[in-house]
Amino acid sequence: LFIVVVAVNSTLLTINAGDYIFYTDWAWTSYTVFSISQTLMLIVGATYYLTFTGVPGTATYYALIMTVYTWIAKAAWFALGYPYDFIVTPVWLPSAMLLDLVYWATKKNKHSLILFGGVLVGMSLPFFNMVNLITVADPLETAFKYPRPTLPPYMTPIEPQVGKFYNSPVALGAGAGAVLGCTFAALGCKLNT
Repeated sequence: LFIVVVAVNSTLLTINAGDYIFYTDWAWTSYTVFSISQTLMLIVGATYYLTFTGVPGTATYYALIMTVYTWIAKAAWFALGYPYDFIVTPVWLPSAMLLDLVYWATKKNKHSLILFGGVLVGMSLPFFNMVNLITVADPLETAFKYPRPTLPPYMTPIEPQVGKFYNSPVALGAGAGAVLGCTFAALGCKLNT
């Protein structure tokens, strides 16, 4: 029950993290920020439960719960006319599997989990998250089809951010994610002590 409650809360915190389609001109910038936020939410909870139970596979189970609850929530939005493609959320699963693999391969060594697991999740999730951006409906078409008149002025798209971050949001997300992933993996382990 405890693992389900925390996974539900993680889901609530990441539920808008795939909403690139409404920030068309800022898509790459948003992509980088959202990739990092998803990486951190996944790794801190997954590491906590992995070290709490001591059973390799718990991280993937945690990601699966996040995936299912996000599907339920966003399917409800979809029923209300909110544009959403179902491919969007399962990208947490392969990163969580890598975390489980590290924990298992290093014979449940917490320091290896923090260092190797943190780097692997931090570097892989932005890559898998690119699948989101490629598979969602055409951003421009969707933005015109489902306008958001309540978008605050500071979020209103201005000029396309071409070339920002050296035109490589995956590299930027992976670099930042690898560093922050270790920090948050350490936090997840620390929550058990």
